[in-house]
Formats: sequence, structure tokens, C-alpha cells
Amino acid sequence: MAHSEALLVLENFIAGKFVPCSSYIDSYNPSTGDVYCRVPDSGKEEVEAAVRAAKNAFPIWSSKSPLERSQILNKLADLIEYDLEAFAQAESKDQGKTITFARTVDIPRAVYNFRFFASSILHHTTECTEMASMGCVHYTSRTPVGVAGLISPWNLPLYLLTWKIAPAIACGNTVVAKPSEMTSVTAWMMCKLLEKAGMPHGVVNMVFGTGAKAGEALVCHPDVPLISFTGSTLTAQRITEKSAPHCKKLSLELGGKNPAIIFDDADLSQCIPTTLRSSFANQGEICLCTSRIFVQRGIYSEFVKRFVAETKKWKVGNPSDPTVDVGALISKEHLEKVRSYVKKAKAEGAKILCGEGVDSLALPAGNQKGYFMLPTVIAEIKDESCCMQEEIFGPVTCVVAFDTEEEVVKRANGVKYGLAATVWSSNVGRVHRVARRLQSGLVWTNCWLVRDLNLPFGGMKASGIGREGAKDSYEFFTEVKTITIKH
Repeated sequence: MAHSEALLVLENFIAGKFVPCSSYIDSYNPSTGDVYCRVPDSGKEEVEAAVRAAKNAFPIWSSKSPLERSQILNKLADLIEYDLEAFAQAESKDQGKTITFARTVDIPRAVYNFRFFASSILHHTTECTEMASMGCVHYTSRTPVGVAGLISPWNLPLYLLTWKIAPAIACGNTVVAKPSEMTSVTAWMMCKLLEKAGMPHGVVNMVFGTGAKAGEALVCHPDVPLISFTGSTLTAQRITEKSAPHCKKLSLELGGKNPAIIFDDADLSQCIPTTLRSSFANQGEICLCTSRIFVQRGIYSEFVKRFVAETKKWKVGNPSDPTVDVGALISKEHLEKVRSYVKKAKAEGAKILCGEGVDSLALPAGNQKGYFMLPTVIAEIKDESCCMQEEIFGPVTCVVAFDTEEEVVKRANGVKYGLAATVWSSNVGRVHRVARRLQSGLVWTNCWLVRDLNLPFGGMKASGIGREGAKDSYEFFTEVKTITIKH
């Protein structure tokens, strides 16, 4: 390939060393459309070496005290934070997200993931019961499971990778992680810091490559007893099938088709800017983004007018420009997929109020070949439309009217997903009522994306299996045994 000397070339990280691969995949800068990085195209051989390294490291790592492991996690957090700007620049270039989002959300949260689990691992308790009449005491003990297989997505690369690595190693497991082949750079950068943080060799192993080769080899490996995956529902179905013969523990955080329900007593001065953010943050490439907005009929016209006006103010362009609100989508294929939903909506008779196909997009000269799209608002669309049923995962949201509470709850629940929802109302009783009835793992009222990592994160229905968070991750990444002592 021409100019190959200028390309960034990544290597797998196995047993504390960077290891070259026999074949590589091109990785693109989404904001320019140019190849800028080469990622290992790993398969069974590389996964086998990583699993072996993780198995060898497990006895030493699992025997360390929670405090010793906690200190190493905190040191790693400090090292990432020290290089926050370099990580943010790399994440923005690799994923297409704005530098502002990477600086203020992705990398700080990755740092916090390590600090949070470094702290929480010190404060878990176990259960104990007494059967005095039998002269017995029962108590529980938790131990690490072994080698954890971790597969993370491309939308929040380091943020979601560390959300898995941190609890896994805090609990005493060793890991083989496979980030998305489209966004591998910050994972590779983090590996450079592991030795300085005091991480023993083989505790964290990074194998880069595709889901079909590296991911499948990891899922099928008999010495990997648990898999934590964040990604599409379709991929999760294959993971479930492939892991079934080995009876693996699975944690699956999948897609969403998240509703925002806006009642006529909502405070629109708070609701509109927050719903803009929940619809279009990170180019709409967050599983928690709002893609169905239900507005009570009495305020529908006013909401739509103000929402569309504010949407048009969002600036699309070079992600490295700190004034830009919307960066590039992850790939050319994904951009075409998202655009195709807008075309389908239009063909069905829906109205495109702004964005794709309606407004012109002016891009800097260096970004003309990038994967950019204007934030798009669709109205007058039926609940049965694919745009109201399927996860689009881009800067597209649909706005529809409703009349009653009973009606909107039924419509909000009328999809196969059940990850997140937002409810906007000043009526406290209604907020509690609706939240209880929504088939969603998370319900935000009068806010969005306010997270307490102590509490469970995950979805219902096709949005996943299991939960993540302080207690839930601890239980997933450990095995519990009940011990009975007769005295």
C-alpha cells in the first residue's frame, strides 16, 4: 500500500508484550475517509496464545488481596488521566466523535471506571445465617471465575472496554479483551501503561480483529468460562449459540429503541435541550439515545417547532473543531445504512422536518470524503414503520403525538427492545406510575444519562441479558459458594 510507512500499525498485547500479527485490517479515519491505521486480523492462534497467558497469570492475580488489586487499578486510572488529551485526540480521530465529547465524556469515564471498581471491590460483604437448633452456621464466599472474555463495541471504545476490564480484574479474574476492529487505538494505548501501573504480565491481554474471527475464537474457547459482550442483538444471538455447549456465563448489553415521553406539563426549557442531547449526542451512536419522541397533543406543535429550530443549530463538521456538535459516523457502510432509514420513512409518507435530504451540509475541504450526516427529525410516521421499530444508531429521531397516558405507555412498549426511556412531567405521581409500567431497564425522568454506577445497568427483552454495576458486575465476575460449619 502506498504511504504505508505513515500508517499507525497496532500489535496485539499478550503476556505483557506487544506481538505482531501475520495479517492486518485497514482502519479508517471517519472524518476524512482515509486509511490511517492497520489493525491485527487475529484468529484462533492469537486468541489461543492470549488465553494461555491469562490462564498462567490467574493463580498469582487471583491470590492478591482486593486492596493490592485496587491500588493497581487506581494507578492505571492516574496514568490514563495524565495522558487524557492524547487519549481524547486518538478516540476522536479513530471513532469520528467530537474532540469535546471525547475530552469530557469518553476518557474521563474510562478513568472513573477504574477508580470506581478499585473502590467498590473493597466494600462488598457476604451473607451469613445461623441455624442454632442444628448447631450450624452458613456463610457465602465469592471467588474469581478465571479467564474472562470481553468484547466491546465501536461507539464508546475505551469507555465501554474499561467498564468491562475494571470489574473483571478487580474481582481477581484475568482477561482476554477484543475491542472493535474499527476503534482499537485507545485500547492499544492503554496497554502501554499496564506495566507502569504494576499490572502483572498476562492479567490483561488484548487481541485485535473482527468478530467473525477473533471474537468467535474467544467465545468458543473452552478455557474462557464467561463472556461479557456489548453490541448488536444479532451478534449476541450467535454468541449465545456458540457458548451454549460450554455453559458459559453471559452478560449481554444490546440495542435499544428508546422512547422519550413528553407530557403537556413538561418544562420545555429543560426538556428540549436535554432531548436534543439524548437524540444526537455522539452522532446518535449510543445505545441509550432517544429515537422515538412521544409528545402529548396539546404541546405537540410548539414542541416540534422549537425542537426543529434547535436541531438546526447543531453544527456538523471536523471532529477536532471544539465548536462542532456532531462529528462523523463510524463508517461509510454505517452512514449509508442510517441514510437508508430516512429514505424509507420518506417513501412511507413520513415528513422529514430537517436534516438529511432537506438541508445542505457544508463541510471543510479536508472532510469532504468523511462520513457526515445532519441531525434529522422525522414526523408523521406510523408506529409500525421500521424507523419506529428498528435501532438506527445514528442522528435520526422520530416525533409523534399521543393523547393519553394509557395509550403512550402501550406504544412506548410496542417494540422488541427495552433498554432505556425518558419521561418528562411535573406530576410526581404520573412519573412514578409511568416509570413502573415501562418495559425498560433504565427510566430517566426529567433528565437523561444521569448514572450512579452502584445501580444496575442493562435492558429487558431484546436489549440484553444480565446487568452491570457495582453489585451486579461483582456477582457476574465471581462464583459464589455456600459453606456450612457444624459446631
